[in-house]
Amino acid sequence: MQSIKAILDGREITARPGQTILQAARANGMYIPALCDHPALSPFGACRVCLVEVEKNPKLLPACTTPLTEGMVIASRSPKVLEARRAVVELILVRHPLDCFSCPSNGKCELQNVAYELGITSSRFREDVDVQKGVHRIEDANPFYVRDMDKCILCGRCVRACDELARYHAIDFQQRGVKTMVHPPIGRDLENSDCVFCGQCVQLCPVGALYEKSSVGQGRPWELRQERTTCAYCGVGCELIIHVNKHTGRIANITTDYESKTALNQGRCCVKGRFAWQFVHSEDRLTKPLVRENGVFREASWDEALGLVAYKIGHIKEHHGPDSLGFFSSARCTNEENYLFQRLAREVVGTHNVDHCAHL
Repeated sequence: MQSIKAILDGREITARPGQTILQAARANGMYIPALCDHPALSPFGACRVCLVEVEKNPKLLPACTTPLTEGMVIASRSPKVLEARRAVVELILVRHPLDCFSCPSNGKCELQNVAYELGITSSRFREDVDVQKGVHRIEDANPFYVRDMDKCILCGRCVRACDELARYHAIDFQQRGVKTMVHPPIGRDLENSDCVFCGQCVQLCPVGALYEKSSVGQGRPWELRQERTTCAYCGVGCELIIHVNKHTGRIANITTDYESKTALNQGRCCVKGRFAWQFVHSEDRLTKPLVRENGVFREASWDEALGLVAYKIGHIKEHHGPDSLGFFSSARCTNEENYLFQRLAREVVGTHNVDHCAHL
């Protein structure tokens, strides 16, 4: 495939035809800040943080929506670009509460990172209403995550995540001008909309406008380690990233990898896989086999427990026939495990009494 060559900040880069400046920069390991753009979503051009200077062009251009062309000479950190970028970030901060210490996104907030990079500690611009002293418009009626609309920067990531990834089209921009907000249509609450609480929007939010309820107080980003695993809720086998507190060993939250080359879910995840992990730390969770003796359960080894099950199955089959047994599997097993389970029932025991629980 023919490639395009250009110069970015004095370095030659190559890109595929059709790639934007931002996509080409990322592909070549170069950083241009952006708040509305995400590799899993279509370009949007809302935040203007990714403005760059292109030689022979009098205007600054958004890197996220401008196609790279052959021989283009680009500057992403010229004085003109940095001045415009600072102004854009300061305008965003006019309506963004600066309670970073108590914000659940502290340490992973992309707005915080850009402001730090530009040396911005406050905004030179002011609005009639001081958002720093107001009461936040919190929406938390659902059991999974919180919407803090005072921290929303209208980047549109959540809207595109719902449209392009989840495909439920449950939210969109409502009203106009300074009253613009992200909300379900026709004044509905989120709980009465088409939202299924899959959490795609929560993961892609660049600030603290969306955050999981269960993750609050479970650890800051620098206190967490990441472990890749496979979701156990059904046989699909979605890849998950578990964020575990390095000090307590407890799960803080679960995310996915939209850029994984091996994940069949391509970063998507349902509400159960993303939010229903509390059973891991439940005191009622069984961690060892139990055998009942005289009406009381006692701990046993796997060899003892499986041996007892095999004996009971053989005894029932011998005295009452194979069809006196029923095999009930779980949708939380893998497809391979359920396949082996039905073969055990049909070929080893000799019964077709096989069913499973599809409701998790």
